Amino acid sequence: MAETGVFPVHNNIFKIGTAGRASTAAEMLTVKDLETFTISIDANTEEWSPMDQAGWTRRAVTGKGMTISFSGKRNYGDPGNDYIAGLMIGTGQEVETKFEWTMPSGAKLVMDCVISLTAPAGGDSTNIDGLEFELLSDGKPTFTPAA
Repeated sequence: MAETGVFPVHNNIFKIGTAGRASTAAEMLTVKDLETFTISIDANTEEWSPMDQAGWTRRAVTGKGMTISFSGKRNYGDPGNDYIAGLMIGTGQEVETKFEWTMPSGAKLVMDCVISLTAPAGGDSTNIDGLEFELLSDGKPTFTPAA
C-alpha cells in the first residue's frame, strides 16, 4: 500500500549508477552527504492561433526534459560521492549513467541521464568542501506509481 501524508525531504532515496549506463544493481549507490535537491521540468510547447478559436491561442506540450540539481558536501572515500566528483573533466559517454529515485510514497522514477558536475569542491576556508551537480534526463524516464 502506498504511503500517504507529509514526509521530510530526507525520505527521498536517490541512487546513481557508478559504472555508467552498464551499472548493475550492486553499482547503483547513494551519494553520501547530499543536502538539497531541486527538480526542474522543461516543456517544449507548440503554439498556434487557428481562426476557429476567435484569436485564442491553442497549445500542445510536444516534449519534456527533467533536471535534478543536487548540492551537499564532498565526502572523500564515499564511492558515490567520489564517482560524481571524478566526472570533473568528463564529457560524452564518460558522464552518462543511470539514476533511480524512490519517493516517500513508494513511487519510483528510473532514467538514463547525463551528469553535469558544477562544483567538485570549494567554499570558505572554514567550510567543508562542497559538491554540486545536475542530473539531466536522457530520453523518457520510467515512472512506477506507488502500489
